[in-house]
Amino acid sequence: MPSLNLVPASTLDYRALAQKRLPRNLFDYIDGGAYSETTLAANVADFEKLHMQQRVMRDVSSISTAQTLFGEKLAMPLALAPIGLAGMMARRAEVQAVRAAEKANVPFCLSTVSICGLEEVAAAANRPFWFQLYMMRDRGYVKDLLGRAKAVGCKTLVFTVDLAVVGARYRDVRNGMAGGLSALGKLRAALEYPTHPAWAFDVGVKGKPHMFGNLSSLMPTAQSIGDFKTWVDEQFDPSCTWKDIEWLRSVWDGNLVIKGILSTPDAKDAIAAGADGIVISNHGGRQLDGVASSITATRTIRNAIGDATTILMDGGVRSGQDIVKAVASGAHAVLIGRPWIWAMAARGQAGLDALLKTYRAEMHVSMALTGTTNIAEIDTTILDTNWHE
Repeated sequence: MPSLNLVPASTLDYRALAQKRLPRNLFDYIDGGAYSETTLAANVADFEKLHMQQRVMRDVSSISTAQTLFGEKLAMPLALAPIGLAGMMARRAEVQAVRAAEKANVPFCLSTVSICGLEEVAAAANRPFWFQLYMMRDRGYVKDLLGRAKAVGCKTLVFTVDLAVVGARYRDVRNGMAGGLSALGKLRAALEYPTHPAWAFDVGVKGKPHMFGNLSSLMPTAQSIGDFKTWVDEQFDPSCTWKDIEWLRSVWDGNLVIKGILSTPDAKDAIAAGADGIVISNHGGRQLDGVASSITATRTIRNAIGDATTILMDGGVRSGQDIVKAVASGAHAVLIGRPWIWAMAARGQAGLDALLKTYRAEMHVSMALTGTTNIAEIDTTILDTNWHE
């Protein structure tokens, strides 16, 4: 862990700062994974196992990290992933994040269970952002929510499909985030908040209201995050199948990206269902523990489906070098989740601005020293296939 944090330099620097700033249960909520967190660790470790092949004496005087996704030209192949409860980690974090994304010219994806609602984020944005959807039992709610998304200009819908049931995250159990606290446990948890005064003032006082902004109009009697969470957990629809994509398409005519794909058969089913893109993802290791890392699945799926659809991936990306490795492994772009919320929790928008600049700079160096000058040139040849553990 870094000993000096005067100027955070890396993703892990921001993680360390976020850990100091946030109450324990909130930090564990964004940091933790399911069960023994094997997949959470593998997501990062399997990126580290990929070595790049250095190449020299190439003309790399002009390098472009630009990528085009769904008709939009971006500064780099990266988007900010949807993060539930983000506004509890920093004051109105979703608003700050959409501004940082626009400044860096990358997409921001708003979660269904965000603290700031669609309309609040849209008021802060100058261009369309993405919206993420969970399929709920109440299809009327889903239709209403998608209507609101379209009304504020969203053109890309990220439909998360790997949450038919919620994974068991033991950190949330231990610190009471999952409920079940005794009276003494509740008192101890409550005392955690005043021990983080900067967070308590910035988020606890100035960051109100602490509600799920996209659900408030449907739950006017809810008084707390706990009330909303109970409703959301009850609303996740475990009966949802590929047939439901047909209904989703009938109420959404924009780009449709299916998030939570981890196998070739599911990738092919998503394409057959009419997806414009897929996100190869194990939900950051927060759902089914013991499954393949996202980067390993990316190589497998891209080899199987080729250019049949746009491929994004998330899970384990911690640097601009990892972005280059992901593209070399077959992804067109990556989503980052924990890194952006760590930076936001640590330093607000300024932290996220700096982190995104760092990622682009790391991409630039990695491309130059592998002899590539644009995203189209990045493929498996930049990986060192002769290296073995």
